[in-house]
Amino acid sequence: MTTSHSSLQRGLSARHIRFIALGSAIGTGLFYGSASAIQMAGPSVLLAYLVAGVAVYMVMRALGEMAVRNPTPGAFAEYASTYIGPLAGFITGWTYAFEMVIVCLADVTAFGIYMGFWFPDVPRWIWVLSIICFIGALNLCTVKVFGELEFWLSLIKVGAIVAMILGGFGIMLYGFGLETGHAGTGLENLWQHGGFMPHGFGGLVASLAVVVFAFGGIEIIGVTAAEARDPQKVIPRAVNAVPVRILLFYVLTLFVLMAIFPWPQIGTQGSPFVQIFDGLGIGSAAMILNLVVISAAVSAINSDVFGAGRMLYGLALQDQAPSGFARVSRHGVPWLTVVVMAGALLIGVVLNYLIPERVFLLIASIATFATVWVWLMILVSQVAMRRRMSPAEQQALAFKVPFWPVGPVLAIAFMLFIFAVLGWFPKTQMALLVGLVWIALLVLAYWLWVRPSGREPEPVAELP
Repeated sequence: MTTSHSSLQRGLSARHIRFIALGSAIGTGLFYGSASAIQMAGPSVLLAYLVAGVAVYMVMRALGEMAVRNPTPGAFAEYASTYIGPLAGFITGWTYAFEMVIVCLADVTAFGIYMGFWFPDVPRWIWVLSIICFIGALNLCTVKVFGELEFWLSLIKVGAIVAMILGGFGIMLYGFGLETGHAGTGLENLWQHGGFMPHGFGGLVASLAVVVFAFGGIEIIGVTAAEARDPQKVIPRAVNAVPVRILLFYVLTLFVLMAIFPWPQIGTQGSPFVQIFDGLGIGSAAMILNLVVISAAVSAINSDVFGAGRMLYGLALQDQAPSGFARVSRHGVPWLTVVVMAGALLIGVVLNYLIPERVFLLIASIATFATVWVWLMILVSQVAMRRRMSPAEQQALAFKVPFWPVGPVLAIAFMLFIFAVLGWFPKTQMALLVGLVWIALLVLAYWLWVRPSGREPEPVAELP
């Protein structure tokens, strides 16, 4: 072992962890990616968010059950190693880090798009480079400073979403801020313009790839367990609170957006939030909302860099990553992982320079593969853990998965279905191919690097 778990500081409260998860999961997927999902499915995208939200909740409960029992820095990578096998843990840990890099690429891309609202003549890659440098410096601070800043960044966007929902209902009911000649608003927009499911069931299924991407990152709760002050109390509260809130935010927000404005026009000019309020003639609100979505993107990038860094730290403790990743600064921060993440994000600068128009959907699709793989491994690990336990041990679990065993099995089936969706539609087939190549490379790396050296991960130890 390179260093001890105590090298990380337990500086995160329940408030911090709840908002870190919100920061990671409520970002680009809602403020920008939701427009792509709406164009695919129309108003029926609400059903896609509901179904995916239920599946994500099962993932979070499965992760919570394991994290309360064994709060470790490697989180679900260590659970996969212990309950499925070392190869599964190796693939899961590195795929999660890969997921965070890819999601960050989408978030920094969205940041460049948002800045284009104010500075249309400035090349997008300049903004991408600037935000990477800023986030890299921020993540070198102590975990308490990180958690506090993330709390306020997330609070800004949560407050903005609530205000937007209330304001949207005001526009629907009383016509506040409508331009002269603007089309009517109201529930009828959900079934006009081609019907509730304008592109049929196929459009609804196609949107699932983007919808799942939107929820990606919420599993960071498991990674924060090692730095939580009281994980056995904090983790259940965070798991129970965040998924329901996110589901409400997504469904209610998109419901209001599509009731205010005809869905075919949503997202044609950047973030649907900014576009709609700008189109309604509320210029100052558009400026404020653009600032909000920028802070949301920064918050999401911040959380993702944190999550990837802690996962690589945990892998290093298990001798499944270079030992340098386990070195921490005097502030208790695994600094080398932050530097590596910042370097990887420079790929986003190159992509935004070469293919600025196509980069978001490609990145979102690849991130969906990585996200679903991690969620699938969390679910399978939890099932494998339960099968190893005696009835008495299962009864003693402090935070149990609901609807066992039907709930986890249905969630596993949903994850496999998403893989099939990625392979079925031409626009996302490249993402599935990239994902499979990535898994194959990890298997090769494991057999060439970890297996011959005999550096098998140690089993996670249960808390008394």
